[in-house]
Amino acid sequence: MSKKSKKVIELMKQDEPKQEPMKQEEPTVQVKPKAKAKPVAAPEPVIEQPAVEPEPFDMQKEILFMKAVILDLSAQMAELIASRKPLRRPTANGKVQIKDNWTGKVYPSKNNVYQTLLKSGELDSLVKQGVFGPEPEKNTFGWYALQRAIPDRFEVIQPANE
Repeated sequence: MSKKSKKVIELMKQDEPKQEPMKQEEPTVQVKPKAKAKPVAAPEPVIEQPAVEPEPFDMQKEILFMKAVILDLSAQMAELIASRKPLRRPTANGKVQIKDNWTGKVYPSKNNVYQTLLKSGELDSLVKQGVFGPEPEKNTFGWYALQRAIPDRFEVIQPANE
């Protein structure tokens, strides 16, 4: 050993944490001699495989693939929409009914009175006067104009259980 290696070993020993002496002696372990190494076989020659050519781009296959993806996604969307809880249930307006005092007919809603009488032509004189505006068919507040024009003709019927 050279002088340098001896100094390095001594320094390493000094840096090691000192261990307390063991109270019990450790059993000695016998090391079996290693088996002889098998001779390394010569590497097998590498067989070169022909390069795999990529398939040519097939537009028809791509279109069919995209259609399948879109159909799958649309089915998933339909499932999600069907499974979500509706925000509110649409209800029919069965609470307020309107009775026509002149004819005795009962209408299911205020707007129904206006639309039915307008289509039947019973409100032509009021339409000519311009009570319902320039386009009476598109007037969403026609019931209120009708109520102002003929206040005694209609009666609101409330259900008895309220």
